Amino acid sequence: MELRQLQYFVHVARMQHVTKAAEELHVAQSAVSRQIHRLEEELGVRLFMQRGRNVQLTPVGQLFLRRAEEILHDLDRAVNEIHEFLDPEVGEIRLGFPHSLGTHLIPKVIASFRRKHPNVKFRFRQGMYPSLIRDVIEAEVDLAFISPMPDKNDRVEGEVILTESLCAILPKEHPLAGEEYIDLGQLKDDTFVLFSQGYSLRPIVWEACRTAGFLPKIGFEGEETDTIRGFVAAGMGVSILPEMALSLQSSFMPAVVKIREPNVTRTIALIRRSGEKPSTVVKLFHDYLLNYFRNEYQPN
Repeated sequence: MELRQLQYFVHVARMQHVTKAAEELHVAQSAVSRQIHRLEEELGVRLFMQRGRNVQLTPVGQLFLRRAEEILHDLDRAVNEIHEFLDPEVGEIRLGFPHSLGTHLIPKVIASFRRKHPNVKFRFRQGMYPSLIRDVIEAEVDLAFISPMPDKNDRVEGEVILTESLCAILPKEHPLAGEEYIDLGQLKDDTFVLFSQGYSLRPIVWEACRTAGFLPKIGFEGEETDTIRGFVAAGMGVSILPEMALSLQSSFMPAVVKIREPNVTRTIALIRRSGEKPSTVVKLFHDYLLNYFRNEYQPN
């Protein structure tokens, strides 16, 4: 069995398409098909079955995929460990985070880290709450920022690194737009612009409204803070966003009003796979982050 066969197999399994996998690998489709066929012959099983123009893993193919991914992951770690042994300041960190952190927090902390460690490379992956946890568990990323910290999941571990307040955002022509503070209950008759299902900010806003004595009337849904902010600025409703998502200013901004009651906050955690010793460069970045948020981070 060859390493190339495992690599081709994993690419085809992930993309469910031989031609697309070949294009991503920059090899001929026939080469991919030939190596998959040889792998199946050696194992004595069928790993894929045809589904129209796509392919789908057989049950034994799904079992083999998990092991193949582990083998390739361990090989990547071994190569990285050798490079980091030769030079701990050279390596790659795979970092996951939700969209709401991508406009301000992540660029700020990465820029700070790279001023001290300019040769470290990063590979980023954005996603929703469930997909970020899955990416950590399946070793697609080394570390992930997530909100909130997962409960009762023994496959990830981590710590809360930041707690931030959420603010109400209103169209500038809204009657309460000029206030410094409001009670959330004052918005009970307004239409809300909320994050779509699956985004961690949605249940936070929903629970805050419930605590204030009402359930929000949803007019529009979006998947990024920029979208939510833009809809509100356009007069399509009101919403609640984290302070850091409101730090960037433009000519097309909603009014930002602090919430007096109830106190609406979110926690941000940094998670990793449980029980796994991180590579040198990942540990370097992890320890840097803990120190950064304890001693250096300023919200604005």
